[in-house]
Amino acid sequence: MGASQTPQEKTAERLGGAPKKADKQREHDGPSFQELFHAWLESHRASLVDSLRRLVRQPIGSFFTCLVMAIALALPMGLALLLHNLERLGGSWQSAAQISVYLKLDASDADGERLRDEIAAMPDVAEAQWISREQALAQFQQQSGLGQALKDLPENPLPGSLLVTPQEIDKVALEMLRQRLVELPKVDQVQLDLLWVERLGAILKLGDRFIFGLTLLLVLALLLVIGNTIRLHIENRRSEIEVIKLVGGTDGYVRRPFLYMGAFYGCGAGLLAWAVLAYSLDWLNGAVVRLAGLYGSDFALAGVPAGDGLSLLLGAVLLGYIGAWLAVARHLSELAPK
Repeated sequence: MGASQTPQEKTAERLGGAPKKADKQREHDGPSFQELFHAWLESHRASLVDSLRRLVRQPIGSFFTCLVMAIALALPMGLALLLHNLERLGGSWQSAAQISVYLKLDASDADGERLRDEIAAMPDVAEAQWISREQALAQFQQQSGLGQALKDLPENPLPGSLLVTPQEIDKVALEMLRQRLVELPKVDQVQLDLLWVERLGAILKLGDRFIFGLTLLLVLALLLVIGNTIRLHIENRRSEIEVIKLVGGTDGYVRRPFLYMGAFYGCGAGLLAWAVLAYSLDWLNGAVVRLAGLYGSDFALAGVPAGDGLSLLLGAVLLGYIGAWLAVARHLSELAPK
């Protein structure tokens, strides 16, 4: 049998009142997970709205801060996009390292086409082009201006040749490929300008290192800009933060609005940088198209790919978040109430 109840407990139970033991048990268990999660979401929502409202209250200052960050983000990506367009302008950097394979004079067109197919099937060859003796003579007549003198020759002195485009520019790999081409039948001479290949590789490495170094410097400058901006916001809210910490506010609660603010700055800077790059390439493209037309080319600058634009935007948000976190972490110990 259950324990007997007092008259007061029976009366409270009949009126719908909860037993006192249940009240004590609920107080001991504390808030549920759902309540805690809802409170966490509400805290983040309040911090996000508050950060956005403070930025909107200072539109000019916020815009120029995002613009400075956007310029720092746009410079390295703009240089990388220009380098990519220069690679397209030449067809490819690999075409500048073509290997010329000259066949013997007794090699027929059938021999040349067979060698072209054999060389093109090699794993480290991107393309092989066959130039017959007649095509070589016609090109030489056009380029040298000695058409009439060459017509008086008893026979064509030029051999058939193959232009081999390698898959990659590497001195050791190209030398091994040249040795294999020399051993092919009907091949008289294989010519490869390794000095030009070395110069080309050095130019590519120099461009990559320059862009990488510039990116590091500008990222550091961007972190300093966002850190200094967040520091000014911290100083403006010092009294408010001291009161929050005085009533028991945690470091995470104090830090959260500034992290959202840094992310907002980064998002605005990323969008501005994307727009600046798109407009700059479009503005420059007009002059490039006119210049290419004078040389009989239809070359045009490519715009900002969507994937690169999204990467720029995400990277800007991340940098803004990191810069804000570093700024708050540096000054958090100074925000203790006095």
